[in-house]
This record gives sequence, C-alpha cells and structure tokens, in this order.
Amino acid sequence: MREPMFLECTKCGDRYYRTTKSAKKGAKLELKKFCSECRAHTVHKEKKK
Repeated sequence: MREPMFLECTKCGDRYYRTTKSAKKGAKLELKKFCSECRAHTVHKEKKK
C-alpha cells in the first residue's frame, strides 16, 4: 500500500510537490527540489497532510 505525502521546503515552508511512498519504509524522505518561492534548489522534507 502506498501512502500520499507532500514535500515541504525547509527554507520557506511552502508545499509544491505531492508524491507517494511505501507504507513499510520508516525513514522520512528528503529530496533536493526546485522551490519557485525561494527561486533555488533547496532540500524538501516529507510532511503528511
């Protein structure tokens, strides 16, 4: 089963990316994505709804 989640920018706190991940994984997801608010590539961390 996959569970939905959002990726939130660590600098400004905006949520632009929505994705899913396996429910069995325990580690939180961290990806470097482009934030249009910061206008730079920043680290985005997993946040639930």
